[in-house]
Amino acid sequence: MTTMSNRAEEYWRANIRLVTILLVIWFIVSYGFGIILAEPLNTIKIGGVGLGFWFAQQGSIFTFLVLIFIYAKRMNALDREFDVHED
Repeated sequence: MTTMSNRAEEYWRANIRLVTILLVIWFIVSYGFGIILAEPLNTIKIGGVGLGFWFAQQGSIFTFLVLIFIYAKRMNALDREFDVHED
């Protein structure tokens, strides 16, 4: 019984670690690049628009979408590793 409990705790820790890492990445991109570092990034132009503006308007949204797919892929792998997958 303790083995199953330990496996469940390991699975939960791995899940929380993954979520934490992805949220930190999203925070850095949205808050760091979009607000704090917007002015220095605006010296780099993409299509005539500053990179800081791009991150503030669209970068965090695109990053969030990519992180959703990364989360789904990693969770599928984690589910298989801990034998809790659905198929």
